[in-house]
Amino acid sequence: MRIGTPLSPSATRVMLLGAGELGKEVIISLQRLGVEVIAVDRYANAPGHQVAHRAHVIDMTDGAALRALVAQEGPHLIVPEIEAIATDALVSIEAEGVARVVPTARAAHVTMNRERIRTLAAQECGLPTSPYAFASSLQELEAAVAGGIGLPAFVKPVMSSSGKGQSRVTTMAELNGAWAQAMEAGRVKQPRVIVEGQIDFDYEITLLTIRHAGGTDFCAPIGHVQVAGDYVESWQPHAMPEAALAVAQDYARKITDALGGWGIFGVELFVKGDEVWFSEVSPRPHDTGLVTLASQVQSEFDLHARAILGLPVDTRLTGSAASAVIYGGVEAEGVLFEGLDEALTVRGTDVRLFGKPQAFAKRRMGVALARAADVTAARDAAKAAAARVRVVPPGQR
Repeated sequence: MRIGTPLSPSATRVMLLGAGELGKEVIISLQRLGVEVIAVDRYANAPGHQVAHRAHVIDMTDGAALRALVAQEGPHLIVPEIEAIATDALVSIEAEGVARVVPTARAAHVTMNRERIRTLAAQECGLPTSPYAFASSLQELEAAVAGGIGLPAFVKPVMSSSGKGQSRVTTMAELNGAWAQAMEAGRVKQPRVIVEGQIDFDYEITLLTIRHAGGTDFCAPIGHVQVAGDYVESWQPHAMPEAALAVAQDYARKITDALGGWGIFGVELFVKGDEVWFSEVSPRPHDTGLVTLASQVQSEFDLHARAILGLPVDTRLTGSAASAVIYGGVEAEGVLFEGLDEALTVRGTDVRLFGKPQAFAKRRMGVALARAADVTAARDAAKAAAARVRVVPPGQR
C-alpha cells in the first residue's frame, strides 16, 4: 500500500459523502495517515468541513451534482458516511472504474433501504429477525398488523436515519399517526414503511465488524440506550454469554460478507439469553461506537480508515468506557457551551464538541466520554459529565 503527499500530485484522495460528527472523526483518522480528504455535506460548515482539506456543499441525492463533483475532485476512494445519497450514481461511478466506493456501491445501495437490507438478511442470509411486513398505504399497514405482526409494533420509513419517523404503536388507532409520521420523515416520495413486531429481548448491542485485507475482526460488544431510535448512551464492553457472542459474530460475519468490501460495519442485534436476532446494519462507523474513542487501542474511526486503505487493524480494548450524548436543548445558531470546566472535573472523563453550526432541542451537539474500572462506573461518570455541559444561545448570560 502506497500513500502519497496531501495537496500534491501524488496525493491519495478520499471523498467523504457526509461530514457530520462521525465523518469528522474519520477525516482526522485519515489525515493522520497522510490522506488528502474532501468533505461533502448538504449544509455549510458541517463538523467535517472544519477539518478537511477541502469542503463542498451539494445535494447528495442529486446524482448529476454528485457525478460532477467526483469528476472535479478526482478522488481515489469515495466513502459514504450517511444514507441520503444518490446510490445509483455511486453504482455507476464504481462500475465505470472512476473511483472505489467504500465498502462497495452495492453495500451503500442496499443498506440505505430497510426493505432491501431486511430482505438480504432474512431471506438470503437466513438470519432470524423480528416479524415484519412492508406497506405502501395505511390500509396495507393496518392489514399487516391485524394479519399477523400484532401489537405492540414499530413503524418505520423504509428510508430514514437516526430514528427519524419511527413510532411504537400499541393500538390500531395509533397506526394513522404512525403512518403520517413515517411519511413526513421518509426520504422518498413513494409511500413505503416497514412494520416490525415487538420481540422479547434482554438487551440490544452494536457489534462493530471490520472487513479488511487480513480477514474479518470484531470489536467487543457495545451496549446502548436508545430513545425514539436515537442513541443517548453507550458503553463497552457489554457483558454477554460466550454462546450468544459466538452467534452474534456469526450473524455479523454473514451479513457483512454478503455486503462485501473493506471497512467497518455497525451490526445491531437483539439478545435474550443465548438467542440472537438481527436488527440493522450500517456500512460505516456507528454512532454508538463513539465510545471507542475512550475504550479501544484504535477507535472505530481509526479502524475504518485503516481498513479502507488496506492497512492492518487492532481491535483490542484498553478498558471499560462509556459515552453520553450532549443535546442542544435550544434552537439557535452559533451557540455557546458552558460548564466544560465542571464536566472535566469528573474523574476519567473527556468531552467532544462536534462544532455543528446550528443547535436543535434534540440534536447531538457533543458527547461525554469516560474511562473507569468497570462499565457501571464509566456510565455514571459519562452521564455526570454530560449533564454539566450547558448549551446556551449567543448573547444569553
